[in-house]
Amino acid sequence: MPPTTLPSEQAVTLHECLISLGSNIDPEHYFDQALTILSQECKLLARSKAIRTTPVGYQQQPDFLNAALLVSTSLEQAAFRAYLKEVEDRLGRVRGAIKSGPRTMDLDMVAWDGEVVDEGYYQHDYVKVPVDEVLASSGRTLEPVKRL
Repeated sequence: MPPTTLPSEQAVTLHECLISLGSNIDPEHYFDQALTILSQECKLLARSKAIRTTPVGYQQQPDFLNAALLVSTSLEQAAFRAYLKEVEDRLGRVRGAIKSGPRTMDLDMVAWDGEVVDEGYYQHDYVKVPVDEVLASSGRTLEPVKRL
């Protein structure tokens, strides 16, 4: 006789991640591509407007477009960080000798489950301004960095 109840599904824990995006190589194209990939492979909860910013560090390059996204994922933090680097690779990111040089897409984890995990949030307006816009529009807040 078949069972009368279905086995219970394991609960999936969802995490929220605030992501900083930056591009200065065909940035409108790569922003669209990144948004398409992330919204198909994660759940997009909120996004900021893109802002144009001047380069930090290496100056002989075009201005950047920067923005922030809030997504949810079932991946754990280390796996999601690796996933973001893989998305950058899919978007043609080349990591050259100049760390702050031109790029098709830079995806950095700024906050994980409401806790800041990147000091850049406090140091750079190109991160803080879009992230704060996402926080305001989504009603979220952030806990300060604890372990950086």
